[in-house]
Amino acid sequence: MIRCLLCLLPSIAYSHDTTHSPDACGEAGVWLGTGSQGSGSIVTPAFIERLASRKVVLLGERHDSTEDHRWQLQTVAQLLARHTDLAIGFEMFPRRVQPILDRWVAGTLSEAEFLRQVEWERIWNFDPGVYLPLFHFARMNRIPMLALNVDRSLVEQIGRLGWEGVGTSQKEGVSRPAPPDPAYRTELHEIFEHHPARAAGEAAFPRFVEAQTVWDRAMAQAIAGYLQQHSGALVVSIMGAGHVRNGYGVPHQLKDLGVDQVAKLITWEMDSSCDAPSTGTADAVYLVKPPDENPPRLGVATEQDAAGVLVTEVQTGGIADLAGLRVGDLILEIAGRPARDPGDLRAAVQRMAPGTWLPLRVRRGYFVMDVIARFPAG
Repeated sequence: MIRCLLCLLPSIAYSHDTTHSPDACGEAGVWLGTGSQGSGSIVTPAFIERLASRKVVLLGERHDSTEDHRWQLQTVAQLLARHTDLAIGFEMFPRRVQPILDRWVAGTLSEAEFLRQVEWERIWNFDPGVYLPLFHFARMNRIPMLALNVDRSLVEQIGRLGWEGVGTSQKEGVSRPAPPDPAYRTELHEIFEHHPARAAGEAAFPRFVEAQTVWDRAMAQAIAGYLQQHSGALVVSIMGAGHVRNGYGVPHQLKDLGVDQVAKLITWEMDSSCDAPSTGTADAVYLVKPPDENPPRLGVATEQDAAGVLVTEVQTGGIADLAGLRVGDLILEIAGRPARDPGDLRAAVQRMAPGTWLPLRVRRGYFVMDVIARFPAG
């Protein structure tokens, strides 16, 4: 699975303050300007017109937020009405699956075939249901879908060996990233402190930074490459908010590649706080209420195995971690039923109500044991 480390950057959320009235907090469904030109409410039609005149619009998301994906679809539809030469870029796909995206848009693949061929369960592993409306919208309107990412193995190699330690032929055409802004390095160091790479000591941090900036560079380069071939196009890109916020990630790399006229947009959860986002967080934020229907997450990455579902990653502090699941565990049964593929596990988890338990039968080495995943009450 492509692990979105930048999604671990501090989220845009604060404690709820009940001393403010709803009017003071703003209303969901409103754009709020937060760019260098100042903050304040935005008149939506005029704002969308301005966005449609840009070359790139970055829509930063929280991957498991249904509200974020609804906002993205709404924004893409509004932009398509004003700029028909439009393409949609996706962080979720490594560039090697671009031919599969082309076949999907052309209408030659079923939904199940598409998800299987792009290896969704292995590469991304978030609920495809929150992304499928975007995929179907692109297909319905024959909008090109762009695979922006690289294989996870490249990022991991650079994290271990550094930029210079990885051969040119292995870099998938990614050029050397522009040096990050000092403030971005500070944010990345906060992530590094809680990352397994930290076990190698502070000396590993420069390689960690190189790995993350390569991720930003790869996506920026894919966008810039498309614009070189389609000079009149507008590229709307779907990616984690950590790659967008403050202009540190992909916008910084786009600027280095000579691409300007870039809009940086994210959502802001109004029930979290009445405080306005800081100037420069994005060009604008879209006010949403925190969704209460996000599917629960177990906190693991998995792969299909001939005998069950193999656990390849466990999120520290997540439900799986607290239940005792470990990397290398083979899940044999889920609530008494055979574990045939990762989709079975995801479907079972998404059916779980707050406060309920999910029994899993697991093989660890030569031993078979029962593990209970306990979902918080609220």
